[in-house]
Amino acid sequence: MKETDLYHPVKQFLESQGYEVKGEINNCDVVALRGDEEPVIIELKLTLNLNVILQVVDRLKISSKVYVGVPRDCSILKKNRKRVLKLFKMLGIGLMTVDFSRKKNNAEVLTDPVVFKPRKYKRHLGRLLGEFANRVGDPAMGGSDRRKGILTAYRQRALRIANYLMEHGATKASILKDELDDPKARDILYRDVYGWFDRLGRGVYNLSPRGEREIKDW
Repeated sequence: MKETDLYHPVKQFLESQGYEVKGEINNCDVVALRGDEEPVIIELKLTLNLNVILQVVDRLKISSKVYVGVPRDCSILKKNRKRVLKLFKMLGIGLMTVDFSRKKNNAEVLTDPVVFKPRKYKRHLGRLLGEFANRVGDPAMGGSDRRKGILTAYRQRALRIANYLMEHGATKASILKDELDDPKARDILYRDVYGWFDRLGRGVYNLSPRGEREIKDW
């Protein structure tokens, strides 16, 4: 497939909406005009990548109605459709696709270029600020491999409990709560997210063999 294969389906789609369409105008793949409206500019691409985004953003200097036209089966669009559409909306760029499995009307607009106003989620902001405030010091370098684990505020609290148990042995959760001044100590012991604690009896916990091994790494 060539980028020129996308031209006629896109042209037919625009002409059906009353545009006059011409190709390769001042380095723009497709330019469409309708009355006194702003020109519509479409860049035809076989795939999406950073170079495409940079090129299309540059077209915004000419018109606010800029689109990228790609095949419907474009791999990155198939794998990350929701995220790609969100990116295009944030940038104020439109996205069109061409479906070659259909004989007619095979061009489709997925999103138009509009001013994007991101929705803010207070819950997410609260979690971010809470983690920032509760984490002791700055133990994790930015860019660290998250698969190896991050020293989060929660893990720091679990480590304080584990170190106490290593030093004092089996202890009641209520005592740990008071000694460490941590109101969430019971919950951390009960949930045992990392497998570091063994429950010996009602409300009594000790460090597990796994905990003895792993807390040394932290």
